[in-house]
Amino acid sequence: MKISNLMRHWEASSSGAITVREYRIRLPLGDAARVAALAEMYPARGETGILSELLSAALDELERAMPYVPGSRVIAVDDRSDPIYEDVGPTPRFIALTEKHMQALEKESSSPDVSSESGSSVR
Repeated sequence: MKISNLMRHWEASSSGAITVREYRIRLPLGDAARVAALAEMYPARGETGILSELLSAALDELERAMPYVPGSRVIAVDDRSDPIYEDVGPTPRFIALTEKHMQALEKESSSPDVSSESGSSVR
């Protein structure tokens, strides 16, 4: 989701599945004030929801902004018979690592003895 669409999203829907893992962050004062302002504008979301959805939108934009770096191997041909080369930039690695961590988080979430002590801390 684009950051520019977040406000419409906040007014219309709820967020998706949430991990059992918690992340703690400390924000610069200006950013904390802006998060508080958004939480006051959209109280159903709260500060945690606002931060979660902002982070999700930023990660989506970051992934879209990763550069395509054409490799030497042709993996397909487009509708004009032009070759499409494999991407040897950061995107394939990011996607593979994301899938690896998604599987681990899903396994962690479905574990019967999940405790609040299993959270990660980000500072």
